[in-house]
Amino acid sequence: MLDPNYTLVSEFILVGFSTFPRLQLMFFLLFLLMYLFTLLGNLLIMATIWSERSLHTPMYLFLCALSISEILYTLAIIPRMLADLLSTHRSIAFLACASQMFFSFTFGFTHSFLLTVMGYDRYVAICHPLRYNVLMSPRGCACLVAWSWVGGCVMGLVVTVAIFHLTFCGPNEVHHFFCHVPPLLKLACGENVPVVAKGVGLVCITALLGCFLLILLSYTFIVAAILRISSAEGRHKAFSTCASHLTVVIVHYGFASVIYLKPKGPRSLEGDTLMGFTYTILTPFLSPIIFSLRNKELKVTMKKTVLSKLFPQNS
Repeated sequence: MLDPNYTLVSEFILVGFSTFPRLQLMFFLLFLLMYLFTLLGNLLIMATIWSERSLHTPMYLFLCALSISEILYTLAIIPRMLADLLSTHRSIAFLACASQMFFSFTFGFTHSFLLTVMGYDRYVAICHPLRYNVLMSPRGCACLVAWSWVGGCVMGLVVTVAIFHLTFCGPNEVHHFFCHVPPLLKLACGENVPVVAKGVGLVCITALLGCFLLILLSYTFIVAAILRISSAEGRHKAFSTCASHLTVVIVHYGFASVIYLKPKGPRSLEGDTLMGFTYTILTPFLSPIIFSLRNKELKVTMKKTVLSKLFPQNS
């Protein structure tokens, strides 16, 4: 039973980076530049794929969908965080907090599901090249993208409903820069909080681990197929089509594992806030860089597109 003296929370205070008062302006400028670069990078990738007919293939369709999910994920978190860095009033309404959690989890898990789909696409391309056009037909690709978004929405809904069905009746200071699960669970009261915490953690870890294992399985078959190629040039060409995706997967799941699989124990609130920077700002920032630099075809086409826009008389 709850203490009758408790007052139900109607809004939360996002403490965020206010624990680093002297660094807030520096953080604002750094995060703003990284956010703008993330937006421009992903928009450039999308514009390049859209304008170049040679890139109208399943691999680049999935990359375009991935860029959209990344833009929306950062949009759900970073603008609010930037505004709070310049403000002394960091309150967020109860429903706004729930909305932010829903959209951040929806787009975050959509990103994970799309990375899994991209791994399957590379598996079919390398291990079953003769059946590629049948297995990765336009309708099939559209279904894979749609189901990735549906899966993300389901995950966002499950996590948000589970967390915001709890009762918040104590302090309302969220020691993070957005409405994330762990700091909100610390503010919840009632006997069912441990059950909900374990349930949400299990659902998130199962989904992430399931995606990772599917990607790992895809690359196990891919590596086996590449090793059977007789020429070194053929092996290099086959692996180069996977390099950018594999690098993004390592970065994405590397940071995700730090968050979800870290051992429980005493840790500083400032450390948790700084840790959140890795998967909300740094990972989306690195993704377009990796795809642009590690994918030769995309890099060449992007360069040609940019030059043709800047110097139309020479194109």
